[in-house]
Amino acid sequence: MTQNSRSLAGDPRYLAAREALERGDLKSRRKLAHGGDTHPEILYYLAEDSDAEVRRAVAGNPATPHQADSLLTADPDDEVRVELARKISRLVPGLSEQENVRLRERTLAILETLANDTLPRVRAIVAEEIKRSDVVPKGLVRKLAQDVEEIVCCPILEYSPLLNDDDLREIIAAGISEGALVAIARRDGIGEEVSDDIAATLEIPAVAALLANPSAQIREDTLDRIIEQARDTMELHKPLALRPALSVRAMKRIAGFVASALVHHMLERNPIAETVAEDILERVRERIASERVGDEEEKRLARQARKFHDRGMLDDAFVTDAIDNNRRELLIQCLAIMAEIPVKTVRDILASKSGRAVTALAWSAGLSMRTAFKMQTELALVSPSQLVPAKDGIDYPMEESELVWQLSYFTD
Repeated sequence: MTQNSRSLAGDPRYLAAREALERGDLKSRRKLAHGGDTHPEILYYLAEDSDAEVRRAVAGNPATPHQADSLLTADPDDEVRVELARKISRLVPGLSEQENVRLRERTLAILETLANDTLPRVRAIVAEEIKRSDVVPKGLVRKLAQDVEEIVCCPILEYSPLLNDDDLREIIAAGISEGALVAIARRDGIGEEVSDDIAATLEIPAVAALLANPSAQIREDTLDRIIEQARDTMELHKPLALRPALSVRAMKRIAGFVASALVHHMLERNPIAETVAEDILERVRERIASERVGDEEEKRLARQARKFHDRGMLDDAFVTDAIDNNRRELLIQCLAIMAEIPVKTVRDILASKSGRAVTALAWSAGLSMRTAFKMQTELALVSPSQLVPAKDGIDYPMEESELVWQLSYFTD
């Protein structure tokens, strides 16, 4: 019995705990291991218990002394080390320079050991819990940032305030996985040089994440290279078109290949003079008109549209989905069936630049005014000054007689 134990000889709870240990009662040992008021010496003893559940409870117990925690870093049971990592890592963000120096050093030493654990899940718990901390050693952060397991490195790469742009560039240059590169691309406020390095990898998910990050600084010439890459890369179309603060020059280039719906959203996010916007819209209309499918493909789409109609699938949700997914040619065939008018008439209405005509088409097809407005803005690219908004937010604003007249202008 240690000197400390002798001094506790008069403590009833301590004596009861000692008796439970001496009896070897598993249920009692487990209860002690979980107890928040169990004496540290008892917990230290239980850290070497033969029962893994007891040791797991000790590992997760905030009352466990540092000596026992250090012992448990080498425990053969993975779940014991997982519990320990969860507990210790959660303590670290609350540490400060003002904390007891010895306590801080011991806690960080245990953390360092856990960060080198052979089990990725243990290292991942450490990384997740300290990803926003600025009180951990930078060497530890860099080690986790360069871990080969994405579940370990990604939280650190995306969030750690201890990594600067030079650190990130060095990590990228050393070669990292796609997921790790995406994590860096998502970081808040990354600089132009880091953005250059990410773009230079040509890793599509990472470049897409970079474009979607509004705080990432991207040089104009870097954006030009991305735009060129994006022409034949559908995955980059949406994040590129939705990138905030695009120049007019960049918008004109992007409008040359992305879907009409994306052009609409791009112009919404980047307000410009109406004359400039109309110039961009006109270029897109001309491009769309030149991208007609061949006769055989048009026949195939017409058959497909008829099948969808026969199955009762043509409704507002179908039209909205078709617009969102740039299924323009199929949608034209479907609208012709829904409105019971020739395909050519549908094309003429969509090319008319008239919000009223497109609204009449949607009405004839049995669609809601909400869908009619989406058709105006994202399918027909109607100029802002020619848009027909809904009445009271949901209703058609035109009388039936006018809707019929608008259609007759194209059908007679």
